Amino acid sequence: MAPVAIIVIVVAVLTGIIGGAIWAHKQKKKRQMALQAWADLRGFTYAPDEVSSLANQFPAFKALHTGSKRYAYNVMIGQTGERGIWAFDYHYETYSTDSKGNRTTHHHHFSCVVVDSGMYLKPLTIRAENFLDKMKGAFGFDDIDFESAEFSRKFWVTAEDKRWAYDVVHQGTMEFLLKGPRFALHLDGPYVAALRGNIFKPFEFDQALDLMRGVLERIPADIQAELRG
Repeated sequence: MAPVAIIVIVVAVLTGIIGGAIWAHKQKKKRQMALQAWADLRGFTYAPDEVSSLANQFPAFKALHTGSKRYAYNVMIGQTGERGIWAFDYHYETYSTDSKGNRTTHHHHFSCVVVDSGMYLKPLTIRAENFLDKMKGAFGFDDIDFESAEFSRKFWVTAEDKRWAYDVVHQGTMEFLLKGPRFALHLDGPYVAALRGNIFKPFEFDQALDLMRGVLERIPADIQAELRG
């Protein structure tokens, strides 16, 4: 290959790398500004910096303890009524090795919202059912079924205590969840977490909060009183 052609290729590659870095930086700043505005509107604090210790506050949520080099960023903390709220983006790494022994690092990013319910909640997961769940069901690894066939078909619900699952996910809650946006909800201890496995747009943080609030408010009053006690 002629020297001139090599130079042209090198310049093109470097230009692409630099252009990509500039674009990524602009997108990062754009998101930071949007989340700062979201936090300011609600009276929340906002910090864009990486925080590796945040997951320690929520040991029950496996998504925050997956992979290596875990940290939260774009952290927004505030309160709505008596409920503390943490909303943030999250990063972790996993690795794969090819047949030649070359290791590749995979970066994973998603958003999460955690709400302090003010109650002591038993472990419970509610999320949209997917193809792998259907495969699990075919091999006998099924979730909890409910009276609503539509809900059971669209949602995957697991809990160590089935009675607890039925107390939380009653007819009114099923109707609410069927009409709402899809988030994976995890209840455990005093906290409820909502995530999707991707980065939220600002308005999706509101959707997640509304969904968690709706589920908590629909827990029967006598059970709420017992859980607060």
